[in-house]
Amino acid sequence: MPKPADRPVNFYKTDYNNSNWKEISVPGNWELNGYGTPIYTNITYPFPKNPPFIPHRDNPVGSYIKEFELPENWNDRKVFLHFQSGLAAMYIWLNGEKVGYHQGNKNQAEFDITPFVRKGKNKIAIEGYRWSDGSYLEDQDFWRLSGFDRGIYLYSTNQVRVADFFAKPQLDKNYNHADLTVEIKVENFSKQTRKTTIEVELLDAAAKTISKSNSKVELSQIGITPITITQKIKKPALWSAETPHLYTLLIRLADEKNQTFEYISHRIGFRSVEIKDGVLLVNGKYVLLKGVNLHEHHPVNGHVVDRETMIKDLQLMKQFNVNAVRTSHYPQQELWYKLCDEYGIYLIDEANIESHGMGYGKENMAFDPIWDGAHLDRTFSLVERDKNHPSVIIWSLGNEASNGYVFKKTYKWIKERDQSRPTQYEQAGEGTETDIVSPMYATIERIAAYAQKPDIYRPLIQCEYSHAMGNSSGNLKEYWDTIRAHRALQGGFIWDWVDQGLLTKDENGNPYFAYGGDFNAKHYHHDENFCMNGVIWPDRRPNPQLYEVKKVYQDIQIKAVDLSKGIISLTNEFCFTNLNQFQFTWELIKNGEKVSDGDFTIDVAPLSSKEIRLNIPQVAIQAGEEYFLNIYAFTTKGTDLVPQGHNVAYEQLVYSNNQYFTPIKPEKSGGKPQLTKRNNILEIKAGDVIAIFNTDLNPNESHKTGLQQYAKNGRQVLKENLQPNFWRAPTDNDFGAQIQRKLSVWRAAGYNRILKNVAIKEENKSISVIFYYRLPDVAADYVQSYTVHADGSILSDITYTTDNKDLTEIPRFGSVITLPVAFDNYEYYGRGPVENYVDRKDAAMLGIYQSKVQDQYVPYLRPQENGNKTDVRWLILTDDDGFGLKVEALQPMGVTALHNASEDFDPGMTKKQMHINDIYPRNEVILSLDLFQRGLGGTNSWGQLPLDQYRYANKAYRFSYQLSIVQ
Repeated sequence: MPKPADRPVNFYKTDYNNSNWKEISVPGNWELNGYGTPIYTNITYPFPKNPPFIPHRDNPVGSYIKEFELPENWNDRKVFLHFQSGLAAMYIWLNGEKVGYHQGNKNQAEFDITPFVRKGKNKIAIEGYRWSDGSYLEDQDFWRLSGFDRGIYLYSTNQVRVADFFAKPQLDKNYNHADLTVEIKVENFSKQTRKTTIEVELLDAAAKTISKSNSKVELSQIGITPITITQKIKKPALWSAETPHLYTLLIRLADEKNQTFEYISHRIGFRSVEIKDGVLLVNGKYVLLKGVNLHEHHPVNGHVVDRETMIKDLQLMKQFNVNAVRTSHYPQQELWYKLCDEYGIYLIDEANIESHGMGYGKENMAFDPIWDGAHLDRTFSLVERDKNHPSVIIWSLGNEASNGYVFKKTYKWIKERDQSRPTQYEQAGEGTETDIVSPMYATIERIAAYAQKPDIYRPLIQCEYSHAMGNSSGNLKEYWDTIRAHRALQGGFIWDWVDQGLLTKDENGNPYFAYGGDFNAKHYHHDENFCMNGVIWPDRRPNPQLYEVKKVYQDIQIKAVDLSKGIISLTNEFCFTNLNQFQFTWELIKNGEKVSDGDFTIDVAPLSSKEIRLNIPQVAIQAGEEYFLNIYAFTTKGTDLVPQGHNVAYEQLVYSNNQYFTPIKPEKSGGKPQLTKRNNILEIKAGDVIAIFNTDLNPNESHKTGLQQYAKNGRQVLKENLQPNFWRAPTDNDFGAQIQRKLSVWRAAGYNRILKNVAIKEENKSISVIFYYRLPDVAADYVQSYTVHADGSILSDITYTTDNKDLTEIPRFGSVITLPVAFDNYEYYGRGPVENYVDRKDAAMLGIYQSKVQDQYVPYLRPQENGNKTDVRWLILTDDDGFGLKVEALQPMGVTALHNASEDFDPGMTKKQMHINDIYPRNEVILSLDLFQRGLGGTNSWGQLPLDQYRYANKAYRFSYQLSIVQ
């Protein structure tokens, strides 16, 4: 019901008639099952801010009824009702009697319902609210959805049971042997004392018993008896993200006759986590956390994530070199932790606390003692549930909830409860409530400055960095160059893993991924597509950014020492894996083609480096040539998630004396081109090739001037005249920095050009047509010459000059060529095969790649600039008969070939509510050739610019490329 006043008040009574009620899946979110509106907001609460009050004029209520029958063998046993996660607020009744109340939508809840159950049919009734006062502590940056995100189940125990246990494997100072201390709480529900045997057994992966101890205990009536059992474990196999060795811990309860009445089984790992000498160590080894932030998100089911999706996430993380996850910003369902234990992922486990919408000042509830209990309860819930998981290596007090007084209490409680893990909290800064300095979106300069402080006693690990919104993740390499240069910097967690798009369809049945403001939610505050920050799409397909993550995060660093002698160095960043576990191959590449190859193995211990000399042919590099040495590392054994032969690391090493762009002037075959003039039209014929130029000096027609047609044997390769281009469709980072406004003058600067003069220069085997333009929008001169050679090729040479001091930056500099739609076969020599940009190209190696133009489009869920390739030497676009256009660069250039123009992705001065279903391919190929395009940026998406070296000043430039027709 939309508001509490409309709810069915007496539905929990045993005689209530619910025959006309509909069914809903549990787990399941109301709004994705037809009840209510999904809302996406980042900081702003979806209700008026006035803690602890929630207005009930818009506070939907869900009423649930479930009937069940208890198994007969549960008679005379304890019965518990367990919620893997609750609702914002919920009341529970059983058979008409109130059982209890709980709030906290990501925290587990459990009720002893033994007094309320009965033989035969039972009726559970739950009344749940979308918002409660607890929602003030649940202001996470995600979809605001209601309903049960996780499962609900019943379980039964004996009158004596293990209520809780805490397994504490403690490694010795040399990390060789361990003491396994198991603290057990045995609960006796009966009114009699009980004599009980408690047995603790440890099994290895082969189910072999490693140790076994037991203790006879007399339990007092109705209460909890604590028991501690310690065992010596010799040389246990240690758990880490690289080597996730697990043991099975069995706790057995037996009666006076040694008859077992309860077994508890849990998989544990032997590992240590400590901060020593200012750095984080796992099992005594210096570790780099190559992390991502993870929300619980499914493209169809919202916050309900199934095992299959978790396995897919883990598979991608393992294959793309992610070794750590921050559970932003709440404890996730317990299955996730079990899988991370099993497959090896380091976890920062975060409390379900965020009050971002209240700000960081004294108005935040964290400064009000009335709210201390709520903060502490969520902290208790976090630690007590997850304390036995080896994958959890760091606790987090919460996210963006100020540094109120209560966090001194939550920090203190965790440190007293668990001495085996460090604790972090971003809002504590460099204060006392954190063991790790964990800033958000700190610049490269800031983290480098921290690392150079004297007397550092704790590491810096960014809890969020490299905001991956839309087409982003620029300067990730620069972040990690800095991290690797300073021991006190130990990684970070990219924001975030998966785009939080919800799959839906438009009125025509076309699918798209929805974001804030969709689902008719415009009457609520929403933050548009700020939930689209992932390095994978919602359906778990990698997007181009993930390939950059894989490359930058790789654990094998490869550098050239002396390529003329075949000497390279390999640095092993693995903590527990020798590089002899991998098969290495090398390829010698000349001008994009392999000329030689080989393989090798090498023994490099963890956290060490070694040089190796490879048997590579000597090369004598001539003008017009360039050589690269490509090195690859492959797995020799497969696992459940990573197959044998998987590429874990690679590098392209550049020969220092390459001369690809050294000018060569080959003799052009054929006679002198022939020039014909007809009014404003120049026709130049070179053999069977014709180039036609429009030289109209009418200022209103200047946008139509220049090279207009280019044909061979009557077949055209151009659909329109070449256009200067200085603009790209704004990315999300561009919008965040207001580039769509600040640099908007460049949008039409090329189109608004005015032709001032045309000159013709005839030489022995060429004719040049030189167009002199003025760009009045930006007060610059633009000269483009076309030199038609005897063989029909055309050299385009562009110069740009300006004295304009008001405009400091050019976003892009290049030409746009429109070609027939049939030219869909695309081959190029440049960086690929994935999309890449000047500040996100480490993953893309120079090579020759073939694809289709239709496959170049990258469907960012809010359309924007996409599809670029950098450092291109040449490209060919042809139809299926092999007829088409070749472009050769006289310097490295950027290239985009799409069936869309840039304006298709450009909504103007504001983002609009654009989605992938708004993009339709044009009946043409739009080819962009660029001397440069500004970097993407990646530090944040709300103002930070690309690094200085990836922005281009408004100054003089020259850009040259050659066109030719292939057949």
